[in-house]
Amino acid sequence: MKIKPYILMNFLLFSLFGHAQEILNKEEAIKLTLEHNYGIKIAKNSIEVAENNSDVLNSGYLPTLTGNAGASIDKQDTEGSLSNGDTRIANGAETRRYSASVNLNYTLFDGLGRLYNYRRLKEEHQLSELEARETIENTILQLFTVYYSVAELSENNTALKETMTISKDRLTRAGYQFDYGQNTKLEVLNAEVDINNDSINLINAEQLLRNTKRDLNVILGNQLNQDFDVDTDVNFLFQLDKTDLLEKTKTNNVTLLQAEKNIAISQLDIKTNKAQYLPTVGLVGSYGWNESTNNSPLAFVLQNTTTGVSAGLNLSWNLFDGGTTITRVKNAQINLENQKLLKEQLLVEIERNFNNAWDDYQNKLVIYQVQENNIKTAQNNFERTQEKFKIGQVTSIEFRQAQLNLLNAELSRNQAKYDAKLAELNVLQLSGELLNVQI
Repeated sequence: MKIKPYILMNFLLFSLFGHAQEILNKEEAIKLTLEHNYGIKIAKNSIEVAENNSDVLNSGYLPTLTGNAGASIDKQDTEGSLSNGDTRIANGAETRRYSASVNLNYTLFDGLGRLYNYRRLKEEHQLSELEARETIENTILQLFTVYYSVAELSENNTALKETMTISKDRLTRAGYQFDYGQNTKLEVLNAEVDINNDSINLINAEQLLRNTKRDLNVILGNQLNQDFDVDTDVNFLFQLDKTDLLEKTKTNNVTLLQAEKNIAISQLDIKTNKAQYLPTVGLVGSYGWNESTNNSPLAFVLQNTTTGVSAGLNLSWNLFDGGTTITRVKNAQINLENQKLLKEQLLVEIERNFNNAWDDYQNKLVIYQVQENNIKTAQNNFERTQEKFKIGQVTSIEFRQAQLNLLNAELSRNQAKYDAKLAELNVLQLSGELLNVQI
């Protein structure tokens, strides 16, 4: 009887994949992702850059202060004639000069250009925060897409193992029946073929599960150093209201919020360019020290030292720059109009996407309920077929078909469950509520 090798193979297979592992729950997965995901880290760094750019140190409101210092030495041969006719010669006369100064430059008025630019930097900082939020939302959605893929594959593997157990029992029964002359060798061979197919399916499913877990670990920032399982429980937010979520979509959708920020930035660009029409008034000041020494006998003063403060105002007014400023203002106004049109387009598209996502969510919930009921029917059919198979009232082919029907029903139910949950998350993301609810 050729049963023991198959029993041994299945025992080893279950031993390999059936050991208990650490459970990675949803809360821990979100925590690890927010802390260690590389895309989120980069987004947070971008916020810091935008925050630095929006600081007063980058606003142009503060004065500039520079220091200068210098020293020089001259050696010259000099010959000079006096009024009485005498001639004096100075060979190697040395002149030394030293200087130091502190200079202040401050713009008092630049047509309010600095003000509008400073406000623009603040808007860009807020825009970078929205972009980071979009990155986080997309990453969280990606996280749960892979997380639920692992959960689905885990449940599929459980179903495949149960199918393997049933096939193993069938092979054992067929072997005993053949030994006692109750059936032919064909029944044993059919059972062996089916258990081999089930083994291959399980091996492939386990490999796919391991690969998907690696994908999940990448999203987590490669923080898990050992194998793990995930939580397969799914809770649906049946209290969601379509009208309420649609209103939140129009006010909280991160893409629309970014469009509003781009409109605000474009309005400030127009004001910044118009500021070029006005004059610029600046304040300059300096404090300096100069000293020079001359050992030439021809020099009237051997050493000279000066110190002093100077200050002044300057005005600069570009009366006409060839039309460059006029062109920039016109282009900025056109860009503002484009940003407004883009927001209107986004509003139409996002409302459509929300309605599609909501209908998809409702349909997937119905499909999930249908698949749950189908499981009960398939389970009832299999149990009855199994009882009849044990007393010889159905063939092995009919029994196998009932077994496969139950397996396919379980696999379809698993897929429907996680498809419905992901559809729910997609609705939440569109409405801007993904980060505000308990998933």
